[in-house]
Amino acid sequence: MLSFIHWNIDPVIFHAGSFSLRYYTLLFMLAFYASYLIMAKIYRKANVPLNLLDKLTVYIILATIAGARLGHCLFYGFDYYKEHIAEIFLPFHFSNGTFVLTGYQGLASHGGVAGILIAVFLYCRKYRTAMFWLLDRLSVVAALSGCFIRIGNLFNSEITGRATDVPWAFIFVREDLIPRHPAQLYESLSYLLIFFLLARLYKSKARVLQPGFMFGLFLILVFGARFAIEFLKENQEAFESKLPLNMGQLLSLPLIGYGIWLVTIKSRVAPKRNIIVF
Repeated sequence: MLSFIHWNIDPVIFHAGSFSLRYYTLLFMLAFYASYLIMAKIYRKANVPLNLLDKLTVYIILATIAGARLGHCLFYGFDYYKEHIAEIFLPFHFSNGTFVLTGYQGLASHGGVAGILIAVFLYCRKYRTAMFWLLDRLSVVAALSGCFIRIGNLFNSEITGRATDVPWAFIFVREDLIPRHPAQLYESLSYLLIFFLLARLYKSKARVLQPGFMFGLFLILVFGARFAIEFLKENQEAFESKLPLNMGQLLSLPLIGYGIWLVTIKSRVAPKRNIIVF
């Protein structure tokens, strides 16, 4: 008889009255903290004032949460949220004369990426920063953040893989008793490898690479990995079974395409010095 990994960890670390801290929330915060530390080192090396990084951090945090929330509601739960618009923004719904706390059920990474791109555009306009200079460096920490967040999904026993009999299969006891691919771990490890690759590339080639090249490579690697791993995942919503590819794959394709375009274009032009203006 095959011995699988039984995963039955409580996603909540502790309760304090009506407040509870989840592993997912902790890992989400750690993703921002680790990203800040790495970006601070990058900013110091480039002689960029850290107060500008503090402002950028506020932009990124707000954009990530808002974009990921809106992305989930539009891409995965539109039929529901078009009838419950308030729940897009408020962590509760009104039922039988009372407010029922639900929390924000659902965040979509593609929406988070869209939110970050809008925030970076607005930030760069306000603080006169070269956009691709910033996106190249954010690509390094974004890959690491994805690693943290997928571990958070593992603690939540969500975004599970398809049934399998591989010896490293996980049985998510809180969901069902079916051995499944640990798709969260596959993605997390992929993003960790991409982080090391991009960090190495930045350290050794940042001065000669064209602005935008690393961002394009990030899009290809991260969303290429996401596209491939989706074949091992269960669909998140029932409507996806009627699609030729699931929603995660469909949303990844234009980002991969843009990444290929960036890498191709940025490798053709003559190298020049990266510029940041304040």
